[in-house]
Amino acid sequence: MEWLVAQGRTGQWGDQPWSTNEARVAQLTKYATDYLMRIAEDDDGRLIGVCVLAQELSEYIPPADLPELYLRFLATDRTRKNTGVGAALIADARAETARRGLPLLRVDCYGGDDRRLVAAYRALGFTETEPFEVPRPDGTPWPGQLLEIRLGSPQAGGAS
Repeated sequence: MEWLVAQGRTGQWGDQPWSTNEARVAQLTKYATDYLMRIAEDDDGRLIGVCVLAQELSEYIPPADLPELYLRFLATDRTRKNTGVGAALIADARAETARRGLPLLRVDCYGGDDRRLVAAYRALGFTETEPFEVPRPDGTPWPGQLLEIRLGSPQAGGAS
């Protein structure tokens, strides 16, 4: 969060720590108790990444044409940029999708500003499907992008 704020990129998650927002705390508690949460740690046991997977979609996401696993949350330690933490978590998500016999892994992300986050997911093997908007509490639209990996298809062979 600090890095996003320092870069002036507050459109994605705002500018306040999630720990000070009751709704965000409740959301992360639900993620930890109701969904599959994968934690990446360094050799000293420090948290360097987290990925949350579920078969339950966010209320603003339309159902897919296939059974799916949904990546509800992905975050990595910015000091570990380009070390493969995010790629390892996505590879694990793909493996979990396959282990469950599901043909589809989807994710949504912030699609605003310069769409760098969308490009990052494309680099991890996802294909853009459809943009969407969700109203923020102040009424302004939050621009999102839905992406997918279809396992067993040519697009599923992307970087991991």
